[in-house]
Formats: sequence, C-alpha cells, structure tokens
Amino acid sequence: MSGARPLGPLIQSFFIDHLVTVKGLRPTSVRSYRDTIRLLLCFVATDKGTKITKLAITDLSFERVLGFLSHLENERHNHVRTRNQRLAVLHALFDYLASRDPEMLGVGQRVAAIPMKRSAPGETHFLERDEVEALWRQLPRTGRWASRDRTLLLFLYNTGARVQEVADLRVEHLELGENAVVRLHGKGDKWRSCPLWHQTAALLAELIVSDAPRGTDVPVFTSANGEALTRSGLYKIVRRHAGHLDDPRTNRRVSPHLFRHTAAMHLLEAGVEINVIRGWLGHADLTTTNRYAEITTRAKIEALRNTEPPGASAGLRPRPVWRSDESLLNWLSSL
Repeated sequence: MSGARPLGPLIQSFFIDHLVTVKGLRPTSVRSYRDTIRLLLCFVATDKGTKITKLAITDLSFERVLGFLSHLENERHNHVRTRNQRLAVLHALFDYLASRDPEMLGVGQRVAAIPMKRSAPGETHFLERDEVEALWRQLPRTGRWASRDRTLLLFLYNTGARVQEVADLRVEHLELGENAVVRLHGKGDKWRSCPLWHQTAALLAELIVSDAPRGTDVPVFTSANGEALTRSGLYKIVRRHAGHLDDPRTNRRVSPHLFRHTAAMHLLEAGVEINVIRGWLGHADLTTTNRYAEITTRAKIEALRNTEPPGASAGLRPRPVWRSDESLLNWLSSL
C-alpha cells in the first residue's frame, strides 16, 4: 500500500506526546515500552523483508501481532509473565494507533481482545529475622563505603523501597526530625511517605553530613564520582554484602527487591494491618499485598503440622467427604 500512513511518526508521537506528556510516565516505564516496541518493529520488518523506516501503519496486522507473541514464547523463550507484560504494551500501542487512524480501529479491537495467559505467581522469598540480624552484625564498620552501605541496607529493610525509588532518593525527600519520614517517588508518578526508625534516621543524618557540603536536590546514596547510584550499582552493593544468603534449595537469590519482600513479611508478622502495609509499600492493588498474608498463613499451617505430637492422628480415618452435603461443600470450597 503505497498510500499507507508511515509508522515512524506515529511511534514517535506515541512515546513523546502520549506516554510522556499525556500519561506522565517515568523514564523507567518508558524504557519498558521502548523495549517491547523495538522487538515488535524488528519482528515486523523481518517478516515483511524491509527496513523499519519503511514500515507503514498497515504493516501492523493482527496476524503479525499473533506471530510476534508466538516469537516471544517459542524463539526468545520469554516467560508467560514477560509475554503478558509485552502484550499489555501492545494493547496500549494499538489503542493509541486506533485513536489516531480509523483504518486501525478493527485491528486495534482484535488486538485488545487477545487475552493474557494465566501463569502461576512467582514464589515470594524473604529473609528470616535471624538472618537479617546476622547480616547487620557482619557488615563492615570501617572503610570508605562502610557507612553508606550499612545505611543503604537498613534503609531498604526499613522502607521496603523499590530499587528505582532508592536511586531517585534526594536529600530534600528526607525529614529527619523527631518523627522521621521519607517521601518516596514510586510507580505511576505517585508519592508516598514512609516512617523511619530512629536508627535509620541517625545513619542517614550521619551520611548526609559526612558526604561533603551538599544541597537538598542531590542524591542520598552516591558512587565514587558523587553521582546517584544506579539500579545496577545498588544491586552490586546488596550482592557484595548479602549474596552469601542465597539459598539454592529454594532458588532464593538476594537482591534489593528481596529486602522489599522481607520488610512486608516482617511488618505482617508484627501485626501491622494489611492496608497499612499496602500504603507502606506503595501497592496500587490490595491483592498484591495479600500474597504476603497468604504466605504467612501457609507458614503457620506448616508449623502446626511440624509440631503435631507423633501418633496424634494415628488410627483416625477421615470421614469421606461425600458422606454429607456439608463436608462435600466444604471440601469443594477448599480446592
């Protein structure tokens, strides 16, 4: 179709006008969209046998979208969760294209109807309290980066902050008075406040004072050149001090995000109400927070079974579930 509308300007508009200006997405979110659309454009160009710059809007057919999703799973070996994340980006892209070009309305509707695939949620790992305590005891207390690294790890455990939220943290986001709090800039351009322990606030105050004269619009955690630590830099620090806590038996690998799970689990074990934890972690949906409650329940059930006296149930045969309506319905509900 020689008269088909060029795709390039629409893609550029999608990123600049729609994602950044209208939706106000942060750079990390924009990069996630970028990665998916880059893969899509490369796939479509290869399938058509042309350059990406020569693609027209009509080249984004429904059949090619299905082929792209199949390519992700079968050739790139993406996990179902990754495939679903890519599909969410495609839903947003084709919805935008349909709003800009009526010719794409039918394709956009068909793409929107492609369902997400069901997948089992990933197992949530965390550190036990004795593991956290042992980690603090062995952290170095002397050396150029000892104070920064100790403060960083305690901050992660205290707040359950996402790694990008820590990378974006600035001195002006801290209030280190009697009731110390930190303001975290999270997903969806949302801000939330998180209380700080006295120990965390004290270490932060020491770190800020010792790190040369600085203003307020400067990073809290910095690298050797004085720039804000990147996500990669934060990850390396956590791995250097806590990598030995990896557990191959459960596939637990220590990362900054593991401290987020640990903070949530320990808050729950301390009796903090689930909605408070939701606000603490900045979850948009309560179902995300509820998984920690489910883990705790399973742990309690397992503990109960492990402490049952030997032979307590010996000789007791359970009544078949089909013997009464009540037992049958209860059994069905438990499935």
